[in-house]
Amino acid sequence: MKLKGTREASHADSWYDGDPDTLSSQLDEFLSRVPETVDGSGVPIPGAKVVIAPHAGYSYSGPCAAWAYKCLDLSKAKRIFVLGPSHTYYLRGCALTKFAKYETPFGDLTVDEDVVQQLRDTGKFQDIPSRGDVDEHSLEMHLPYIYKRITQTFASEAEYPTIVPILVGDNNGAEEKEFGKLLAPYLKDPDNAWVVSSDFCHWGSRFSYTAYAPEGNVDQLQSLNRRMPKPTNPPIHESIKQVDHLSMDAVASGDHNKFVDHLKHTKNTVCGRHPIGVTMAALEELAKENPEEGKYRFKFVQYQRSSLVEDVTDSSVSYASAYAIV
Repeated sequence: MKLKGTREASHADSWYDGDPDTLSSQLDEFLSRVPETVDGSGVPIPGAKVVIAPHAGYSYSGPCAAWAYKCLDLSKAKRIFVLGPSHTYYLRGCALTKFAKYETPFGDLTVDEDVVQQLRDTGKFQDIPSRGDVDEHSLEMHLPYIYKRITQTFASEAEYPTIVPILVGDNNGAEEKEFGKLLAPYLKDPDNAWVVSSDFCHWGSRFSYTAYAPEGNVDQLQSLNRRMPKPTNPPIHESIKQVDHLSMDAVASGDHNKFVDHLKHTKNTVCGRHPIGVTMAALEELAKENPEEGKYRFKFVQYQRSSLVEDVTDSSVSYASAYAIV
């Protein structure tokens, strides 16, 4: 199947600035806030070719995402896989783009047609509907950051990596493992980098998630409602943070099953749980092949929230950035 057309940057001028100069300055500012040393290593961290980063509007999650992108090692990258969840239509399984290019305010990123065709030939992937592709933000919100880091890494456009956009749908643990096993050889390839798109807890009645841990006891999670008195032990935002950090610990464990089981228990609204799950499963496959200390597990470097919830009528979205060395 021949890839055709350019997917427009549909969220430019709303979720982020569409003017390339203004956007470039903003991203530079976000990146400049990240220390030049993270986890005892200079950035980018050598071998950190896999990251998790958020996908909200840049005024909310841009500073957090900068931590992932400052750590991301693109020095050997010839292509960048971008895995995100589907917000615009229900998807079971995984799906591939039909577009040949993705527009950003800085210029277009070219889709790797050969790799997309290889994946399509497995028979395991669907096609992303063109309208759903254009409307989806989980992939697009990473592209200006990717373009920025590409220009910082490579001297000429001829060296710019291609991209492989993949939407990851509502899969169970076994299905995530199947896709992880399929994608593991691509993750192992030193020519490939990997961006996983996810926010963390979406808390509030508008997200149908008001879980609260009374006295910090996550085993006793309860759903708050407006008729209940305002909880203070702990404040709601501290309970959200506690649940999020348990989710992050499960991801950082490197144990895909642990992450799946954790989400069954807490129901934490990690919107990119399936892209994370597939990537964890792929990393586990590589760890089985070549166990090596300090590799194949995510390390979280930043955690932020859109606001600190005090009352059940409030809401917030959490953001986290992590990297893994392969």
